[in-house]
Amino acid sequence: MHPARESGSKMAATMQQMSLIVAFLGIVSFVFGVIAENKKPAAGNVILVKDAVICKYPSDPTVALGYLSAGFLIASTVAGYFSLFYPYKERSVPQAALFKNTTFFVFFNVALFSSGFALAMLLWPTITEQLHQFHNVHKALDYTCPTAKTGVLGGGAFLSLDSTLFWLVALMLSNNAREDFFSDVDKINRVDVEADEGVDVEFDGRMKPVS
Repeated sequence: MHPARESGSKMAATMQQMSLIVAFLGIVSFVFGVIAENKKPAAGNVILVKDAVICKYPSDPTVALGYLSAGFLIASTVAGYFSLFYPYKERSVPQAALFKNTTFFVFFNVALFSSGFALAMLLWPTITEQLHQFHNVHKALDYTCPTAKTGVLGGGAFLSLDSTLFWLVALMLSNNAREDFFSDVDKINRVDVEADEGVDVEFDGRMKPVS
């Protein structure tokens, strides 16, 4: 075996490694989202001045943790998508062959939809919280200095974890589809080889000189 080819095969990712990467990124996204929800203040402190209300919000890591949770969710989604079509053992499968599997097709779309919905639920309160902190002077004297809607970040964190599980299920189903595809390919190749050998034998028989 060539050294370059041997080193390349050692560096190739396995399905187990890809599943661990997807799971790790999803769990980190979940943890950051839950902590962001727990650290979010219920409301800001109202400071009345002459013709306005100034909202003073306590220092908290909600915005940073919210963006981190969203970032790890995106990374988990990209890794999950990539893991489905990665050429494991240097053997690639056409996407059309995978999508012929109805169960895989369903879980792929569920994973994609849940990832997008989780991202929206994480970014919406995070951006809202950031806008509240930046625009903290208001003309309305009855302004109560609210924060982002409670529970949305936590819901996004749990949905982020769910989407990771869906990607892992889709990866498992893609493995089954890969095995079915290669099984069919191997059968076709075996039939072709047997047919070729039969022709060769017949040809050799005809060409063999009669003693």
